[in-house]
Amino acid sequence: MSEAGFSPDQIDTTRPHPARMYDYYLGGKDNYEADRDAADRILTALPDVGVTARSNRDFMHRAVRTVVDSGVRQIIDIGTGIPTSPNTHDVARQVDPGVRVAYVDNDPIVAAYAGAKLTNSGNAGFVLADIRDPAAILDHPVTRDLIDFDEPVALALLAVLHFVTDAEDAVGIVRSLTERLPAGSRLILSHATADFNPSDGFGKVAKVYNEESTSSAQWRTGQEISAFFEGFELLEPGLVQLPLWRPDGPVPSGADLRRHMGYGGVGVK
Repeated sequence: MSEAGFSPDQIDTTRPHPARMYDYYLGGKDNYEADRDAADRILTALPDVGVTARSNRDFMHRAVRTVVDSGVRQIIDIGTGIPTSPNTHDVARQVDPGVRVAYVDNDPIVAAYAGAKLTNSGNAGFVLADIRDPAAILDHPVTRDLIDFDEPVALALLAVLHFVTDAEDAVGIVRSLTERLPAGSRLILSHATADFNPSDGFGKVAKVYNEESTSSAQWRTGQEISAFFEGFELLEPGLVQLPLWRPDGPVPSGADLRRHMGYGGVGVK
């Protein structure tokens, strides 16, 4: 039994996992043959998945800086994924070193890395749990120890909700996660979409996730994604294509912009 609370036989390296596939899209090495094989077939069907993954990371950096600049000093990051520097706490603490972060992921591999790369600097903890069980996340001792629900909280759901289907009540899950957050809290959210670049490749990608990986995939339109922000007021510029959310450098346009197949937004409760 490891310090993360799981035994080696709980780590399934034979089925692709979205967190490890995402690591591969970003050029990481913390993945297995099954992850790489599935990810390569996805990149063949839809090459811009890699572009979108990197665009999502850039959006995370800008959004986290924005919410910490606004005064929020605690973050719950669900769907953390394999640690990739700079991580959420690294970005947040560039603004304020005292920011507290509760990381959450359902992959034991992520838990294995947490102690060395996410929680070793203090004021951060890891919860091995699934977004489909909000109570297990919010009531976990690690969350309770780090997060004061009487003060504003930033909830980060970055590139995770497209792995929760409507049949699993994705909107209801987000509502359960946000209903305990006090006024002034932030919701940072990004989500894959086919709105900007309709392609037959999306069907092939969904087939890989739905039939082989540990999580199914569902692409949503901007209108469908906006439903996750119920009870929140979107900050300018609203729910937009990832590179267009408060860019801090050159912005792609035309065909280059269409390669970024994701929406991002930040809302205030």
